[in-house]
Amino acid sequence: MDKNAMWNKMIGIIKQDVTPATGCTEPIALAYAAATAARELGEAVRFVDARVSANLMKNGMGVTVPGTGTPGLYIAAAVGALGGDAGAGLQVLKALTPDVVALGKQYVADGKVTVSVREDTPHVLYAEAVVYGENHRVRVVITDDHTNIVFVEKDGQVLLDQRTEAGSGEDPKIAFLHTLTLADIVDFAEHVPLADIAFLQEAERLNDQLSQEGLTGKYGLKIGYTLQQMVDKDLLSDDLSHRIQIRTVAASDARMGGAAFPAMTNSGSGNQGIAATEPVTVVADSLGVTPERRLRALALSSMVAIYAHGYLPKLSAFCATVTASMGAAAGMAWLLAEKDPLQVIEKALATMSGSIVGMVCDGAANSCSMKVSASVHAAYEAVLLALNDVRVQGTDGLVANAAEECLKNVGLLASRGMQQTDDEILKIMLQKNKA
Repeated sequence: MDKNAMWNKMIGIIKQDVTPATGCTEPIALAYAAATAARELGEAVRFVDARVSANLMKNGMGVTVPGTGTPGLYIAAAVGALGGDAGAGLQVLKALTPDVVALGKQYVADGKVTVSVREDTPHVLYAEAVVYGENHRVRVVITDDHTNIVFVEKDGQVLLDQRTEAGSGEDPKIAFLHTLTLADIVDFAEHVPLADIAFLQEAERLNDQLSQEGLTGKYGLKIGYTLQQMVDKDLLSDDLSHRIQIRTVAASDARMGGAAFPAMTNSGSGNQGIAATEPVTVVADSLGVTPERRLRALALSSMVAIYAHGYLPKLSAFCATVTASMGAAAGMAWLLAEKDPLQVIEKALATMSGSIVGMVCDGAANSCSMKVSASVHAAYEAVLLALNDVRVQGTDGLVANAAEECLKNVGLLASRGMQQTDDEILKIMLQKNKA
């Protein structure tokens, strides 16, 4: 494949995987299915019956749905069906009104919304919404991607059927990603025409806006706000490391705490988008780099995050803010390295694959901010070590000599090694607090 064709594919993949979303993408996927079903219904919604995969249930149970102040899949399904914008994709809930939110909460309280796990689906990402009106019934199914509607049925008549067997055929995007090297991605970021990646300025703007909102202390666990208070009281130092951590985790606080602002996602996740972009923004601010250099670093971080995620399942027991932060590590290393940035990036990614790769995903919740905080801290630490020619060696654990093989090993751990972990996490979440 010639270089221009390779670059065009990368641009297309970034545009596909770096998109805005209002709210955590798993409950939003169900809200989108419900909104689409309600649009096809053509009359007032009286009841919503939803079924989701175990992984989607895990990721949707505890996270606050934006604009509602309420966590969980029940409220997501309710407000999606009652007032979601089916034409807005991942921003389906961006225009909720107080009346819709109040009605949605009433529907949930009155038992007019049900949500259960569909045990027999092979799709790790599966969201099904069946909405009932006075005279009609519509069923909508999403699989494999948060906005990938594959089945629509109204009153027993199939309107759309694009269902496929899970895992049938190799995803062309993933197949292409696996042909790349880090050198290819760095070359792309350094030399692709700026006009082709200018859209990434919006990623910086949206995620930095979330960060500023999180620093108000109104959302989630208020980690960014609290750490900033500690800096102001001289209990923490005001250095680049803490600025990266504070500004990034503040965006996650706002995201998981239900702020009605979109995040620019990466690989289907707002937290991954935040972890891939905000650290690069902070370093670029600190260095006072040119707009071109800032944009190229964002392209590098976004593409490395997508590349690393290409070895992972769609959803799993592995916390993918780790691989997103590998993207941030690449962007930060490229900005900070005085020479041989590719070597610095490779060293940093190798070190990261030997540090926090065991961090589990126990569902989307306010506590995700803690994982974002840990991931971006590990990324910056790995970059500092790499700048001083220090890396975890390929003889250690999951770490290999080549950074590309490190990422592949992390993917094998997530896709093969953590399946039982994923099952156990969901069981614990469903059974806890019963006493």
